Amino acid sequence: MDATEFRRRGKEMVDLIADYLENIEQRPVYPNVEPGYLRSLIPQEAPEEPDTYEDVVKDIERVIMPGVTHWHSPYFYAYFPTASSFPAMLADMLSGAIGCIGFSWAASPACTELETVMMDWLGKMLKLPEEFIAGTHGQGGGVIQGTASEATLVALLAARSRTVRIILANDPQRPETDITSKLVAYASDQAHCSVERAGMIGGVRMKKIPTKQSNKYAVHGETFLKMIQEDKAAGLIPFYLCATLGTTPSCAFDRITELGPICNAEQIWMHIDAAYAGSSFICPEFRPLLNGIEFADSFNFNPHKWLLVNFDCSTMWVRDRSDLIGAFKMDPLYLKHDHQESGLITDYRHWQIPLGRRFRSLKMWFVFRMYGLKGLQDYIRKHVELAKEFETLVRADPRFEISADVILALVCFRLKGSNEMNEVLLKRINNGKKIHLVPCQLSGQFVLRFAICARTTESRHVREAWRIISQLAEEGYM
Repeated sequence: MDATEFRRRGKEMVDLIADYLENIEQRPVYPNVEPGYLRSLIPQEAPEEPDTYEDVVKDIERVIMPGVTHWHSPYFYAYFPTASSFPAMLADMLSGAIGCIGFSWAASPACTELETVMMDWLGKMLKLPEEFIAGTHGQGGGVIQGTASEATLVALLAARSRTVRIILANDPQRPETDITSKLVAYASDQAHCSVERAGMIGGVRMKKIPTKQSNKYAVHGETFLKMIQEDKAAGLIPFYLCATLGTTPSCAFDRITELGPICNAEQIWMHIDAAYAGSSFICPEFRPLLNGIEFADSFNFNPHKWLLVNFDCSTMWVRDRSDLIGAFKMDPLYLKHDHQESGLITDYRHWQIPLGRRFRSLKMWFVFRMYGLKGLQDYIRKHVELAKEFETLVRADPRFEISADVILALVCFRLKGSNEMNEVLLKRINNGKKIHLVPCQLSGQFVLRFAICARTTESRHVREAWRIISQLAEEGYM
């Protein structure tokens, strides 16, 4: 394919994508295939001679689309949203065309510098403390990670490195293995499973802090302080807390205004995971949910969930960049460059686990400029309003109950009755393939989650979803 054909095929692909998204709600939201469906539809080996572009495009509908879960359908209400917008798609095209691997400033200066500025733009939208903004006199800054899971792990590894370094400074003869074997990290029992996995990868024990329905499934300072006091008395070394703002099951918010001072007093690294909810903090009415950020060592959320920036784009800020660099810095000769010790630039390879990195900040640049802060705020508010509309429909039906406070755009609800009854209802909903939901468990109860996800979701879609749910519940009762 030469440039002339690429121009033609590119325009055709844009038309294909636009047609797909404009008509997406006509497709079943969930695929009707069995595991292994795809292998029989394509050859067992790559072709010796090239296929035509026309043949490849024909196979999109024949091979790929039957097995696609349509995350951007306005009838998709599962998990949390994954962001999508036309400006971000165009920026992704440009990123792919430039094709740089931005592991250092020298590898592509624009890739590094735009990321630094975009992280400052976003940090200012969130009204983060100045310490987290690179363009200030502080020691912090921001970096784009691939996912919140990576950010959680990076923070944990940096915290482990910092804690070991502090202890060895006071007790140089102590074996490092003796320190690491006693390290203990903490997270809510409502935290995402990736937090527990970070502990596994980091080789440290991870303790779950119990939550209660009466406390709105949030971790409180009193419970946390009691746990760390008991662990210190047992000879363990508390070193890391992952506090969650907007948990996956119910969008609960840990009390970071209580947890932060404890962490600061005990020299425990507090990482805040706001993967979903963080986007809402650009709205003044939701910014108080982030109060307590001033105590944090690191903070992360996913613009690729709810801020119209296509995957992958997980933004992470640290109070002291030297904590990350101290944990990850490697400087072989082939990666060195003239400006690396100048203090004027950032080499993001020292801020992450992989070496290579894509030009992801282009997506932020396009979206922020083409929507503006007001457009992004309007988008968040619309989703929250739609969730409130669904909550109202649920509360008006005496057969159902709301299982957790509706703070943002997630509604947790269930039929009044047994877990089995709700499991059957969810199975009927998803087997119908008109709408798609996933469950969670709260206080031993099987609960249905209804998350507003797609950019194109409107009130009519929410009301149609409720009609389907209500009808299936009625049939179940009969």
